[in-house]
Amino acid sequence: GGQVTSNTDNEPPTSRHARSARDGMTPEKCESELDDISRKAPMVRFLLEALEKAGCPVNRSFFEVQRCNKAVLGGFRPDEGVVLCHNNLTNRTDMENMLTHELIHAYDHCRNKNMDWLDLKQHACSEVRASNLSGDCHWVNEMFRGYFGVENGHQKCVRRRAELSTAMNPRCRDRNEAKTVVNEVFEQCFKDTRPFDDIP
Repeated sequence: GGQVTSNTDNEPPTSRHARSARDGMTPEKCESELDDISRKAPMVRFLLEALEKAGCPVNRSFFEVQRCNKAVLGGFRPDEGVVLCHNNLTNRTDMENMLTHELIHAYDHCRNKNMDWLDLKQHACSEVRASNLSGDCHWVNEMFRGYFGVENGHQKCVRRRAELSTAMNPRCRDRNEAKTVVNEVFEQCFKDTRPFDDIP
């Protein structure tokens, strides 16, 4: 895929927020990291294989590197693919976590042929799964966010991040509604670790 420089306010329906507005990668650096991660990162490779097995093979054109106006690392656009915001991605670890998170959304979209991303429960369930399985809530990431040694920290992190993402759904009135919907689906969706055998 060639370099994409279009500025976009068209934020993907499932977006990952950037930590801060530091200088991100050049489009070329982002493209080369993406190629390397797709070949070498175990979680990303596993999910690419899982998508293929589920009948939704992904090729390089599934990933689009863009400059994004909003403070997000990237997102998943149903039936289009994963957007990577090169100007907000500053390191490989964030990029790997973001790709893993978005590929879990892609997997959910693949296995549920009637997936409706505007349906709050369906969206919330995929956000719970993506936050749970992607490394978003690894204790190191939580430590950087200032959450030290919180009891049941992983589950609390998954809830918090799923609520933030669900609240961005155009049909969601506010953070309280997002919290209610995440609560409704949490137990069932937290247990659903497909395509992994367990929480990685």
